[in-house]
Amino acid sequence: MRASEAAVERVTTRAFRIPTDAPESDGTLEWDATILVLAEVSGGGQTGLGYTYASAAAREVITEALAGAIAGRDAFDVPRLWAEMAGKVRNLGWRGVCACAISAVDVALWDLKAKLLELPAVRLLGAQRGEVTIYGSGGFTSYTDKRLKDQLACWAGRDGCKAVKMKVGRDLARDPERVAVARSAIGGAELYVDANGALNRKQALAFAQNCYDLGVTWFEEPVSSDDLDGLRLMRDCAPPGIEIAAGEYGYEPYYFRRMLEARAVDVLQADATRCGGFTGFLKAAALAEAFAVPFSAHTAPALHLHAAAAAPQLKNLEWFYDHVRIENMLFDGAPRPVKGAICPDLSTPGLGLAFKEKDAEKFAI
Repeated sequence: MRASEAAVERVTTRAFRIPTDAPESDGTLEWDATILVLAEVSGGGQTGLGYTYASAAAREVITEALAGAIAGRDAFDVPRLWAEMAGKVRNLGWRGVCACAISAVDVALWDLKAKLLELPAVRLLGAQRGEVTIYGSGGFTSYTDKRLKDQLACWAGRDGCKAVKMKVGRDLARDPERVAVARSAIGGAELYVDANGALNRKQALAFAQNCYDLGVTWFEEPVSSDDLDGLRLMRDCAPPGIEIAAGEYGYEPYYFRRMLEARAVDVLQADATRCGGFTGFLKAAALAEAFAVPFSAHTAPALHLHAAAAAPQLKNLEWFYDHVRIENMLFDGAPRPVKGAICPDLSTPGLGLAFKEKDAEKFAI
């Protein structure tokens, strides 16, 4: 098919509120539901889908600002359309909700282009690997010790994950005990902790020392990700066996560049549902490669899979409990882990995901 035969004909969006199966919290936030905003882009007889986990306000951004920016344009020119969308929200503020809205539409455009070319998305993006290593992620601060232990043990056992992650930072006095419970449950798997920026620098340094004694190898957002000097301090002063990770709240390439220039992280994270979809995600991956820093994909594993398989020097992909549950509920084709990894479906064009309309109806906003 020629590009001239594939103009963007229609952009639609819907939002869904999916309750959690129990109260959840981390070091700085509590929640009882997750909102998924779905974007669909049609052209050339095909429809691509993308989504973001964000405020339902992203729907209005897509409808009022983004749809008009790409309507009638060449569906094959995804990076150009990405730039058009970014320019369209200049006066609204590119970051935050607008970036999440762009992310959903950008992924839908890549899915559409791959379907038009009858290629799996990973081959369109440029495959670097046949499978993507995952790490189990959950261990919320609201969990009982039993649920914490059972959840992490399942990932390390049944799913074969070589690393699992838990939340810390809400109760510093009890966190070492919780970390010890987790450590006892996962055998030889690596243990990651994530404070979601809840700690100050002194607290984070002290906690890193305690965590190291319990075999922790990854400390995510020990301080706010906006505190680049604090992250650099942690990277320089934490025990050498602990990697400092951050980047999940990056919305544009400049954020990732500043973080890397500050030498603030051992592992750069990026989230394609926030940072401008696959176009922005691969920009972040290229920056990480240029700075020789390992790269990690944050949450939304079904959405990230094809782009993660195309990202240079990818370390891993977060198998986040909330999103895995939602993606299995609402999408046919959501990946299943085998020996701690997931693989793109090469037999299906695009992302290989189909939205379960009937199953989603009861969650519609």
